[in-house]
Amino acid sequence: MKSNIIRVLFFCLLAHFAAGQVKKSSKGTFALTNATLETITKGRQTGNLIIRDGKIESLGPGVAVPSGATIIDCQGLTIYPGLIDGGTQLGLVEVSSISLTDDTDELGELTPHMEAITAFNTSATAVAVTRVDGISTALVVPQGGLFPGTASLVNLVGYTPDQIYAGFRGVVLNFPGSGRRGFWDRRSDEDLKKEEEKALRQLNEVWTEAQYYVQVTDAAAKNAALRVAANPEMARLAEVIRGTMPLLIETNRAADIEAAIRWAQDKKIPKVILTGVAEGWRVADKIAKAGYPVITGPVIALPTRGSDAYDKAYANAGLMAKAGVKVAIRSNDSENVRNLPFHAGFAAAYGMGKEEALRAVTITPAEIMGVADKLGSLEAGKTASLMITTGDPFEPKTQIRYLFIDGWIVPLDSRQIQLYEEFLNRSPGLKK
Repeated sequence: MKSNIIRVLFFCLLAHFAAGQVKKSSKGTFALTNATLETITKGRQTGNLIIRDGKIESLGPGVAVPSGATIIDCQGLTIYPGLIDGGTQLGLVEVSSISLTDDTDELGELTPHMEAITAFNTSATAVAVTRVDGISTALVVPQGGLFPGTASLVNLVGYTPDQIYAGFRGVVLNFPGSGRRGFWDRRSDEDLKKEEEKALRQLNEVWTEAQYYVQVTDAAAKNAALRVAANPEMARLAEVIRGTMPLLIETNRAADIEAAIRWAQDKKIPKVILTGVAEGWRVADKIAKAGYPVITGPVIALPTRGSDAYDKAYANAGLMAKAGVKVAIRSNDSENVRNLPFHAGFAAAYGMGKEEALRAVTITPAEIMGVADKLGSLEAGKTASLMITTGDPFEPKTQIRYLFIDGWIVPLDSRQIQLYEEFLNRSPGLKK
């Protein structure tokens, strides 16, 4: 009897999840006709855009529609590249209050070899929600510890790490901070100074060990008699020292940004990307002089100091860009990555300008991460990651009509949309 009840419950659950399942993506040859094309790198054009074998085959006026292509009439619509979020915890956490569903933070201070992409849940509820607002690609970043792991750029379609990987990885360093963590932080100034010095000593000790590891492994490569014990932590940091992998330095306070720049220059790190950089506007000239690109955000945030104007967080990206810093924008979120267009919209409205803000969520992050040959603009030969909209993607009233990611046409559906439609069109139900 009990087994029969369990069996019935099991099949009821299967039916429930099948009914609420997001539709599948599909691939093929597509002709997007009569469209306005916001190419990002080559201005605005009108005409057709052809997708074949997952790539943009051709675009522009006079482009012929190939035989057998699925035609999507884009009259009155605009095609943009898919948006790229430069920093998220998307897919790493499902329910933050349940530790079993939270993979944002590994145990320990030194885990640079831990790959965020291996923990990314491609079926996470927030992934489908994010796609609905035109975000096709996101940098998934681990948190916690001094070296919390390796961030990866992922396409928001697919099932396995190989399928979703979008061509960029970078080691994350949470640079030691000098300030309080919030209004609740009651540590004395002396204690703050001691903890900062301790953290910097730890960082320098780890880096010295990594440099020794590079020397030893280089020597072993030339002498077969030498043996080097496996050390995945040092092996990953060695990639940063050798310049085969960039270092993402998370830092926010002005003094910490300056300290991070001095540290990176002193260690002669070949590839550095500054992330966070909430007070970048205070030291924008120094960042520009260092030549380091920046991924900043969230833009929709409170000022870092009570004495600052209310709009400094909104204006930060634009002020850095005007100083000559290459700036991309991130949501730095796990559940509301879908709000990336509005973060960029606020940056545009508060001094960055619409064109530069659009670049900050398309071609600029692609350039910073070295994938501009594949993503970030509408060009022949690039990956077909693009959205078809009713207007400006930064405007709340704009609707995303179609979304392509890595050549797949992705249904604009999510559990929230299904829930909305369920109750919008609900029947009266059974009468007693």
